[in-house]
Amino acid sequence: MSEEGVDNAEFRFQTVGEQLKSARESRGLTLSDIATQTRVPMRHLEAIEAANYSALPGSTYTVGFTKAYVRALKLDEQALIAELRTELAQGGHDAPVQKLQSYEPADPARVPPRWLAWGAAGFAVVLIAGYFLWRSMALAPDAAAPTPVAETETTEATAKKPAAAPASADGQVVLTAKDTVWIRVYDADNKRLHESEMKVGDRYEVPRDANNPMIVTGRPQSLDVTIGGKAVAPLGEPDRTIADVGISAGALLARSPADTATPSASSSTTPQ
Repeated sequence: MSEEGVDNAEFRFQTVGEQLKSARESRGLTLSDIATQTRVPMRHLEAIEAANYSALPGSTYTVGFTKAYVRALKLDEQALIAELRTELAQGGHDAPVQKLQSYEPADPARVPPRWLAWGAAGFAVVLIAGYFLWRSMALAPDAAAPTPVAETETTEATAKKPAAAPASADGQVVLTAKDTVWIRVYDADNKRLHESEMKVGDRYEVPRDANNPMIVTGRPQSLDVTIGGKAVAPLGEPDRTIADVGISAGALLARSPADTATPSASSSTTPQ
């Protein structure tokens, strides 16, 4: 046998993977070059060259990857793929044929009657229609909704509740300290009736028989003023010195809103 015949015989006994590897190496290409060109993973190309078909996803993928490899080397695709299919068949790597499941007719006794299916469908339709009807009624504005009983009773009770009686001019005037505050109380004759630094909770009852009692203080907001236990407006604006402000029951009740907002800040003669 000639040397050429021996070479051809040896070539015929090569697997498709070996033929691809030989062709690749003869062209000076690496397996990485083939992977880049074909986008086939390196591990799959290695499995093809080693004829390790069990490492590939399946015969379909094996054929597809090999075709891409063959085209990259510009080899005889038809001949090599035919050899590949033969190798797959000999190695038991053919694509599995799914066994058809035998068909058994259903037992008529187990099939629900047609009227039951139609009845279930009709019941579902009724449920859906009822839901949408309820939803539309729930979301619609209730213009004729009756006034709640509790609200009506509360309104009537409020209307019937008598208004609080105003403070009386005969009531006792009491000054109660909410904070530390200095005050001086004197009458129309500049007679000093009271002078002290009151602490929180201290009380001073203005004498009812005093002749037009008045007050001077630098922190009117620190005093709660009541007449007969009923609170009246503050004596002046916060942190603004007031003087000659009458604090008898009659004077407090006769104050106008303007007097309450901006009380007199004039100085008075020092009481004796």
